[in-house]
Amino acid sequence: MSRAETVGTDVSGADVADKDVPAARPAGGAPRLRWTLGLFRSELTTTFRRWRTLALLAVLGAVPVLIGIAVKIQTDDGGTAGGGGDGPAFLTQITNNGLFLVFAALAVTLPVFLPMTIGVVAGDSIAGEASAGTLRYLLVAPAGRTRLLLAKYATTLTFCLVATLIVAVSALVVGALLFPLGEVTTISGTRISFGEGLARALFIAVLVTASLIGLAALGLFVSTVTNSGIAAMATTVGLVITVQILDTIPQLHGIQPYLFSHYWLSFSDVLREPVYWTDIGKNLGIQAVYAAVFGSAAWARFTTKDITA
Repeated sequence: MSRAETVGTDVSGADVADKDVPAARPAGGAPRLRWTLGLFRSELTTTFRRWRTLALLAVLGAVPVLIGIAVKIQTDDGGTAGGGGDGPAFLTQITNNGLFLVFAALAVTLPVFLPMTIGVVAGDSIAGEASAGTLRYLLVAPAGRTRLLLAKYATTLTFCLVATLIVAVSALVVGALLFPLGEVTTISGTRISFGEGLARALFIAVLVTASLIGLAALGLFVSTVTNSGIAAMATTVGLVITVQILDTIPQLHGIQPYLFSHYWLSFSDVLREPVYWTDIGKNLGIQAVYAAVFGSAAWARFTTKDITA
């Protein structure tokens, strides 16, 4: 429950949630902005204090550790990381440069682990409040449905960034501890300094975060359709799995470029010299379209929805 929920309630039992805003709504741009920022801070605090959120972030942080240890054990036993090229992209380069563990960890978590955690947080954003019976009381605060929806979406996007950075930082630390660091050999065969490689790794983390904004909007829309947090989370995660399956069926190649996950791994083009921007641009464009379409759908649904819980 957000701190904004304690601002006040209609003791008469009237359906204040349908009114959204009490008579005491602050006037003027500055007070409105303060309320919006306060609502966002409250949602952010509530989300990151949940044990479920902390557990999801812990699992994400553990993935690079497991990958690094597995590669280290395999190479110490005389094997080749990636099983002779059958592993994920960048996996064979980890033993030469620990920085590649960042790229490998993001390549492993982006198709499955990151989207599932985003689906849980986004799907629970509105439906979780409804199922807990706190949504109508949250709307009593001088916020309004639109600003509440924006605060929920901004919180989900912040979680996307934090989750991605946890994977990247965990991979960087483990890579530095287990493997050597130095100049980075790009996919094109050229060599760049470690500093530039680190900057590209940070840029890739930002791109991975941007790759999830469409899914976040989709999850938010699903969350406005149902009053069950569990159903919204399951539906969002199920959609992620379904889209991933559709993206692997050759007969559906005609629709695959329009799936939100199709260009997720385009971040690897940042490690080319020069950088290939074509697929990266397509990915960002697809995410913007999904964010606009499902964000608008979520707003249309939420602002006309009867709040009964």
